[in-house]
Amino acid sequence: MLKGLALTPPVIGRIAIGKVVERHGKRLPEKDDEFTITSQIQNKEGWIAHPLNDALRKEGQKLRSIPVRLLFDDPDLNFRANYSLFDRQSGRPICVGDGESCRRVTSAGMQALPCPSPMACSIGAAGNCKPYGRLHVRIRQESANDGEKERHPEDELGSFIFRTTGFNSIRTLATRLRYFQAVSGDRLACMDLELRLRGKSTTQSHRTPIYYVDITTPAGCCLEAAVNEARQRREQQTQAGINQGLLDEAARSGYAQGEFEESEEEAVGVVEEFFSDPDEQADPQRNRKDHLIMDSNQESLASKLRRKTS
Repeated sequence: MLKGLALTPPVIGRIAIGKVVERHGKRLPEKDDEFTITSQIQNKEGWIAHPLNDALRKEGQKLRSIPVRLLFDDPDLNFRANYSLFDRQSGRPICVGDGESCRRVTSAGMQALPCPSPMACSIGAAGNCKPYGRLHVRIRQESANDGEKERHPEDELGSFIFRTTGFNSIRTLATRLRYFQAVSGDRLACMDLELRLRGKSTTQSHRTPIYYVDITTPAGCCLEAAVNEARQRREQQTQAGINQGLLDEAARSGYAQGEFEESEEEAVGVVEEFFSDPDEQADPQRNRKDHLIMDSNQESLASKLRRKTS
């Protein structure tokens, strides 16, 4: 086995609440008010939608909830969160910490150092270090039509990944997963759950809505019913010979194999979407205004190019 290579859950798709758009020749993140489920393939327009993106979307409505299950009973295996600092040019991870200790690339090689959190760290505060979370889920392939039975996913060990640097999403997901693990009697992987998009306003957002991700029991399903179904599902898995404990242990040792979980290839896209130049994000109202101006000029510019080509 290759040393220094983190073995992370296989990813077969992405879940996002935003996209990357081009403004003034730069590709910058733009938030959205609904989920988008994509494949891992991009074209010149962006990420190609996954078939589930339309299958779960009710006609005429935005996708604001996704039925899911988790891969592991341990919350920390399903949801990975830490302080992360990336090189915005190369996309390479530089430093990853948890608020107590960190692993940092230095001129002397990889070092283990104290991690006082970004605001108290001279390197982190100056280098755009952020809390960075990754949630791995399996999407329960239900039909949008009521009464139709659930279909088994094509890849029961593959995951859809949701990435975020939003503090509201990170804190909410971490808290919920621990609560569900406790009330289910450590049967977290057997619970039917649902990702939900929630909105809130704060003084820092100038009272405009900001959106974050929560995870709950499915709509119309009480906690007692969800826990009872999880217990029955675990009994069925045990009878079938599926050992969830060994699966968790395999994932735990896989994570521990590498210094950083993101490869350089993946990190380039992560930096573009979540760790862009902070100067470009300093004035969201200005960025929004510039984006509207670009949208109004886009059609006329396209018309000019077409005429020139003709």
